[in-house]
Amino acid sequence: MDKKEVMAEIIRKLKKEYPVLKSALNFSSPFELLAATILSAQTTDVHVNKVTETLFKKYKNVNDFANTDSATLEKDVSSVNFYRNKARNIQNAARIIIEKFNGEVPRTMEDLISLPGVARKTANIVLYNVFGIIEGIAVDTHVIRLAGRLGLTKNEDPVKIEKDLMEVVPKKEWGNITHLLIFHGRKICQAKKPMHKDCVLFDICPSRNI
Repeated sequence: MDKKEVMAEIIRKLKKEYPVLKSALNFSSPFELLAATILSAQTTDVHVNKVTETLFKKYKNVNDFANTDSATLEKDVSSVNFYRNKARNIQNAARIIIEKFNGEVPRTMEDLISLPGVARKTANIVLYNVFGIIEGIAVDTHVIRLAGRLGLTKNEDPVKIEKDLMEVVPKKEWGNITHLLIFHGRKICQAKKPMHKDCVLFDICPSRNI
């Protein structure tokens, strides 16, 4: 099988294994997902959801984030890694969204990545999960790990990995493949010890002997 055929089989098997495909981050508005995704860098989604459960009750909209005291916002997210930078990025993003985009989270890749703390991964997550816009593939640590183990890329740079995946994944599945690889990475293909005996991809995985 060539890479496109392998990818089709991966998607078929993982969709059967994980039929419900949605973001693991809890949110009720575009800016909430933007903020949660910024917070999630090098922090588990489970922990981010614990933080945002309180955070989103206190800060109800983009204006609340923009106008709060920066030290207070830092304190409110202080349990996540790199919380000072993340708090600063969230607040500055809120201010720019108000000033440049009429208080609405932008709907294009170009505009989203112009915001502080937002690279292609975050932009892809927001575009797909909020607006249903398929622009690219969100590449996080799980996607990086699984794409390499499954022989879908030899690159380590997220932008190059995204490009490699976009060449073999049908565009209609670009949003789904991120969820599928993340779910499988968390449950089965874990970083330290992949659970080969429970893996539905075992027979087509070139890394099954690691």
